Amino acid sequence: MDVLETSKLLDEELYSRQLYVLGLPAMQRIQRAKVLLSGLQGVGAEVAKNLVLMGVGSLTLHDPHPTCWSDLSAQFFLSEQDLGRSRAEASQELLAKLNGAVQVCIHTGDITEDLLLDFQVVVLTASELQEQLKVGTICHKHGVCFLVADTRGLVGQLFCDFGEDFTVQDPTEAEPLVAAIQHISQGSPGILTLREEADAHRFNNGDLVTFSGIEGMVELNGCAPRPLHVQRDGTLEIGDTTTFSHYLRGGAVTEVKRPKTVSHEPLDTALFQPRVVAQSPQEVHRAHCLHQAFHALHKFQQLHGRPPKPWDPVDAEMVVDLAQALESLKGTEGEPLEEQLDKALVRRVALSSAGGLSPMAAVLGAVAAQEVLKAVSKKFMPLDQWLYFDALDCLPEDEEPFPNPEDYAPRPKAEVAAEAARRLNSDLQVTPLTYQLDLTTEHIYGDNFFSSVDGVAAALDSFQARRYVAARCTHYLKPLLEAGTKGTLGSACVFIPHVTEDYRAPASAAASEDASYPVCTVRHFPSTTEHTLQWARDEFEGLFHLSAETVNCHQQALTSLAHLDESQVLTVQQVVLGVLRQRPQTWRDCVLWALGQWQLCFHYGITQLLSRFPPDKVLENGTRFWSGPKQCPRPLEFDASQDTHLLYVLAAANLYAQMHGLPGSRDQTVLRRLLKLLPLPDPQDLAPIFSSDLKLASAYAEFGPEQSKQLHEALEIWTVGPPLEPLTFEKDNDFHVDFVAAAASLRAQNYGIPPADRTKTKRIVGQITPAIATTTAAVAGLVGLELYKVVGSPRPRSAFRHSYLNLAENYFSRWVPHAPAIQKFHHWKWTCWDRLEVPAGQPERTLESLLAHVQKLNGLRVRMLLHGKALLYSAGWSPEKQDQHLSRRVTDLVLEVTRQVPKPGQRVLVLELSYEGEKEDVTFPPLHYKL
Repeated sequence: MDVLETSKLLDEELYSRQLYVLGLPAMQRIQRAKVLLSGLQGVGAEVAKNLVLMGVGSLTLHDPHPTCWSDLSAQFFLSEQDLGRSRAEASQELLAKLNGAVQVCIHTGDITEDLLLDFQVVVLTASELQEQLKVGTICHKHGVCFLVADTRGLVGQLFCDFGEDFTVQDPTEAEPLVAAIQHISQGSPGILTLREEADAHRFNNGDLVTFSGIEGMVELNGCAPRPLHVQRDGTLEIGDTTTFSHYLRGGAVTEVKRPKTVSHEPLDTALFQPRVVAQSPQEVHRAHCLHQAFHALHKFQQLHGRPPKPWDPVDAEMVVDLAQALESLKGTEGEPLEEQLDKALVRRVALSSAGGLSPMAAVLGAVAAQEVLKAVSKKFMPLDQWLYFDALDCLPEDEEPFPNPEDYAPRPKAEVAAEAARRLNSDLQVTPLTYQLDLTTEHIYGDNFFSSVDGVAAALDSFQARRYVAARCTHYLKPLLEAGTKGTLGSACVFIPHVTEDYRAPASAAASEDASYPVCTVRHFPSTTEHTLQWARDEFEGLFHLSAETVNCHQQALTSLAHLDESQVLTVQQVVLGVLRQRPQTWRDCVLWALGQWQLCFHYGITQLLSRFPPDKVLENGTRFWSGPKQCPRPLEFDASQDTHLLYVLAAANLYAQMHGLPGSRDQTVLRRLLKLLPLPDPQDLAPIFSSDLKLASAYAEFGPEQSKQLHEALEIWTVGPPLEPLTFEKDNDFHVDFVAAAASLRAQNYGIPPADRTKTKRIVGQITPAIATTTAAVAGLVGLELYKVVGSPRPRSAFRHSYLNLAENYFSRWVPHAPAIQKFHHWKWTCWDRLEVPAGQPERTLESLLAHVQKLNGLRVRMLLHGKALLYSAGWSPEKQDQHLSRRVTDLVLEVTRQVPKPGQRVLVLELSYEGEKEDVTFPPLHYKL
């Protein structure tokens, strides 16, 4: 099957977000992949789930062992009804239901050499060392990618062998650099100057690049990749251009990613000469100790025919002795590593090794599945070669006694429910809440709600929502487990009242989420792809949403538009009527309107701008008007044979038709024939564009009575027709995305800016966060590990971990959260988790009583504010005011200031404090006045 045919079969809607991470070529290779997975316990189930969701061609399951009670702890495809059935057979049906495009098979026999040759990748989980060595040797011999993944309690192990000569086509997730060209000189070497000076610093010496869209020096367009040399002044040497044509303008330079070659050792060598993924020498040493611990656990199993008993000190000491007796590890050059074995670490591994935990399975299963995808897609750098992950920080602190082995004997768990969560645990009480969690629903998620929960686990899409939920957790003193992913990046953090710092959104991420561009830049002087996309998104909003709302509003309020002034009338006419003189009645009318919009935006509008600011315009200080990031545009000529031109008219006409309740059409052939019959709109029919100061203005600056009358009569038709349908942008609506993509691309052509393809357009404009199953699963596992600590006995800060991972670049980092910052004012100290709590009392407190109580708590005379309004002062009042207010009840004063009564179920009033006599602002702890 060739690539083209595969592309047609790929369900791009099903894999839409994954495509943003991997790209179409990698997805096509994944779709053809054949994977053998042996071992269907917790880790194996996670690997299988992720591979099926990500669309491998076929997955063959191998696990003839019968399901037992211990499997139910971390294998979510199994239930009590499956006890006694083989794990592979019991898992197949549910796995297959996850994705009908993936063929899920079962192999019931032994793993033989002939069997292995039929697969691109082989994964062993929960396997014995002897089997790993046998299968690994065969795979390495025949060039089959080989992985081992396993967890023992709170420790996980992953090994990769992709052969001695494995080529990675796309080593990183980062998109190739694309920059707009300012000028290219003829010479040896030719010197390339970029429009944006900052872009030059993004390239490195030796980077390979290619070119597109150049006018004049066309020999560079589509040329073979050329190496760059970055000069001190930011210009780029691109090789000999002496014989090339003279450069005129435009064009883009695009980085060409270089493949990388990876060489892996077979397992029998790597077992004693391990290359481990670690970020520091301390992590390398810890990984080596865990490596020996796993090897010793295999030896224990071989000698005793069973794993060590849970929390059995005798078995644990035997494992430590076996680890000490193992052959010394060797470095990359074959020299013995003189490292001291951490016996305490090995002992803790052995004591807890019998457990099976779903978060650990999620983390290792996610990373293992990602490595499988690297093997079949040849995208991203594979592990080199061992990865060890441990969450032993979840165990009790050293000073706490270890549990008794009898307390951790395997127990049955019921998994019989229709819903997925209840099917996993029938004792689980799940209450789905469909109301949004924000300021508007605080009457639902109020005091009663938060008093009933022990903590919050959040995985929200925006930093605005994350900040809000974190603030609520701080207010109610609830632990927060916070998780997020973006492509192959993932993070998991924990925030504990009075123990750790509170949540703070990353400054760069929060800023980028709220980033906006100057209106003038977007409208008239775009210089980046983001500018063109913002312009196109604004066009959609103005043409198909705001215009319809404006007409509907006036229809409901008045029977005519006579109250509008001339400039308002022209604006409505430009947006809604365009080149038409009446409401559209047919598909032809809609196409004519769309063609007029095309001319207005990409030809006539640019012509008008250039008449105001000619290409050779020079400012009073002698500098050229069109220079630097301000690029001189050029008008486009409509050509129905060009796909982008046609796509704009097709999408715009269909959206315009929908707004007016008319049928549309998707037939591009018929549309092309129709466009040949339609004349291009007369410039006089197009609305005005700019005034000299670049603000929207009327070209008909002088309105006579006759012109005004005609304009208003033309718009009277809108008051008698049916309401228009305002269209709200939907990222999954083809016409919506097509319009924005085509409009942005044409705008980019006007200004010589590299355009974004449809996929990138949909991601940026639809504000889609790239997502991938492996990262999601890993982060879920990391959050689950912190949950063990939160729900257990109180832990010190050293027990908790923030985590960050990048699966594309094999980066894993975990660290202890910071302590909460201490604030100080005079002798008073507090953190973000502190507050002053004052009971209302019986009878309710007066103002005088409340102030006296607060002064007693902190020794300071304060004034109070409620919702930013001055409520009362403790000193400096006239005797009349003191007599008037100090004796009044607090709730009466609150009602007077805020005009609000406490909500049903509200238990506290939150008052803000400030200190008397101080000029600087101080943020004190809130005062919680209990009702």
